[in-house]
Amino acid sequence: MVDLRGSRISMIFQQPQSSLNPVFTVGDQIAEVLQLHQHLNKRQAKEKVIEILQEVGIPDPARRAKAYPHELSGGQAQRVMIAMGLVLSPQLLIADEPTTALDVTIQAQILDLMRELRSRWNTAVILITHDLGVVAEMAERVAVMYAGRIVEHAGVLTLFDEPLHPYTQGLIASIPVLGKVTHRLEVIPGSVPNLINLPPGCRFAARCRARIEYHLDICTREEPALQPIRPGHDARCWLYEDGEGHQAPLKQG
Repeated sequence: MVDLRGSRISMIFQQPQSSLNPVFTVGDQIAEVLQLHQHLNKRQAKEKVIEILQEVGIPDPARRAKAYPHELSGGQAQRVMIAMGLVLSPQLLIADEPTTALDVTIQAQILDLMRELRSRWNTAVILITHDLGVVAEMAERVAVMYAGRIVEHAGVLTLFDEPLHPYTQGLIASIPVLGKVTHRLEVIPGSVPNLINLPPGCRFAARCRARIEYHLDICTREEPALQPIRPGHDARCWLYEDGEGHQAPLKQG
């Protein structure tokens, strides 16, 4: 796994200021990746560090390579994390909430940078985020998770146009729409279950309006499987899947 991590699979963490080592310069931290995986000497690693910092839009990269994490702004620190993740040209980049701690302007710059580098280096990206606006802008396919389970999986346009799972429907309904007059935002009732002591059946059952509307007793007894409902569109819901003594009310086809 050490051979895979960093070389073929890299990760950008949520909080760059806490993920970077405060007692080493950012240049040394990026160089360590190169020396570990590519066995470059110090001079070769330094040249590569300056090159990658320039690629991710760090101004005066030679000087910034000598800076410590606390001397960087939030946006610059996140660019350093992206540089560290991409310096070995991995096949897969995992980005965990890469813009959460940034203001809207810097967030847009970081997303533009990731999109540009993804296209230029042909790197696949798994983006972990709770921001549906970022999902709509960045993703091609989306897996919606609830309480540790994927509950829906589809292309991004399909997911926003025709969400199938009640949880996905609730998420999208809760997004405020510019220019739409409303007195209250839509909410999903209840709260997330305790992951240490999960209830039997569907993990979303206690909060699901569709379960009540369609009188689905099976939801609190058995957990449904993630099934293809339409071509390229999967969901984990008894609304679309038959079970023992249960006929799916919205079964497709």
